[in-house]
Amino acid sequence: MLGCIADDFTGGTDLASALVARGIRTVQVIGVPDTGEEVVRSGAEAVVVALKTRTAPVADVVEQSLTALRWLREIGCERYYFKYCSTFDSTPAGNIGPVAEALMDALDMDFTVLCPALPANSRTVRDGRLFVGDVPLDESSMRQHPLTPMDDANVVRLMRRQTHSRVGLVGHGTVGQGPERIRAEFDALRRAGIRFAVVDATDDKDLLAIGRACADLPLVTASAGLAMGLAETLRAQPHRLTDGGPHAPVPSGGARAVIAGSCSAATNAQVEAVRAVYPTFPVDPFAIVRGEDVVTAALRWARPLLAHGPVLVHATQPARNVTAAKSWLPGDTASRVEDTLASIACGLVDMGVGRLIVAGGETSGAVVGALGVTGLVIGPEISPGVPWTWAIGTPRPLALALKSGNFGSRDFFLDAWERLP
Repeated sequence: MLGCIADDFTGGTDLASALVARGIRTVQVIGVPDTGEEVVRSGAEAVVVALKTRTAPVADVVEQSLTALRWLREIGCERYYFKYCSTFDSTPAGNIGPVAEALMDALDMDFTVLCPALPANSRTVRDGRLFVGDVPLDESSMRQHPLTPMDDANVVRLMRRQTHSRVGLVGHGTVGQGPERIRAEFDALRRAGIRFAVVDATDDKDLLAIGRACADLPLVTASAGLAMGLAETLRAQPHRLTDGGPHAPVPSGGARAVIAGSCSAATNAQVEAVRAVYPTFPVDPFAIVRGEDVVTAALRWARPLLAHGPVLVHATQPARNVTAAKSWLPGDTASRVEDTLASIACGLVDMGVGRLIVAGGETSGAVVGALGVTGLVIGPEISPGVPWTWAIGTPRPLALALKSGNFGSRDFFLDAWERLP
């Protein structure tokens, strides 16, 4: 019933978790599969295709997204969801606008919504401006993000940078009047030649109303927040849904490890919170650039420690350090760090790690690719937007928690293990 395209792997699990929590049988696949037979046989009501496209070149991103759309159409999906981060971040060239336009063109659409709000994680949109907590986006830590720095909180302006289409706003005064009034405003904007409508949302009630107003749109673009409202519209068609819940995940044992590649403020705080608790191995990007064998060093360090509790391997640095180092490091350093962390993750799994937390969308993409993960069964939620998942495609059972860099409380790396069955 619903085919979803996520621009990174943690965003994919965020959306899949939101759908599962609302009773929608959901399967997440990593990249576009060769066939859809396994997904169709699973009885899924929603499918999330997780791509690694948030920071890739625009032309490549559009091509991958259209390939995902074609696959979703081939397996019979009836409506579509383009999922991006609740901080609406992308490169200066912009991947959100070009992908949204390409998907709309392919579906022959003239109007859809932009809804980045995720109140459960303190992301709200008021008067078209995106807030992180009580702080506008451009005054939050996202302003110094090393890959996708955000210098404007106005989603309408941000989108206008990325598209030739006209962009409008549905304000909170309209949203507060409910689905029928929102839908009437959609119609008015469409008649005025507006192709994209940024929609205000400050709480879950707003998301429910927006989701109902979007019931007739073949494609929506949003963070995971709008899944709440769309799930309600799907549940309103009970004859279309199965009675069973998602397939129960298989608990996995084995050693525990954390791989942290994000340099977001949240992940920095989470790393600091466990320094005195977990043995910690910092990955130095300068050592990688010098050609040192960081992977072997990290695995040699970890081997005697795994039997005694979790270990943490991280490349996390405060944003100011990352900014200062940029002028001294080659342009491909970030991808080399991701590849190094992914190789370490593979080595840890080979040494018996069966429960693995990965922090950072780009890092998560590199890790699941290196591990050969083809899909994920969604398990219990650790915190809003971050579930435990069980990997499909790996030779041994593996529990994975793929965490967006900005998500989770300070004690996330401590609390996560308690949520495993």
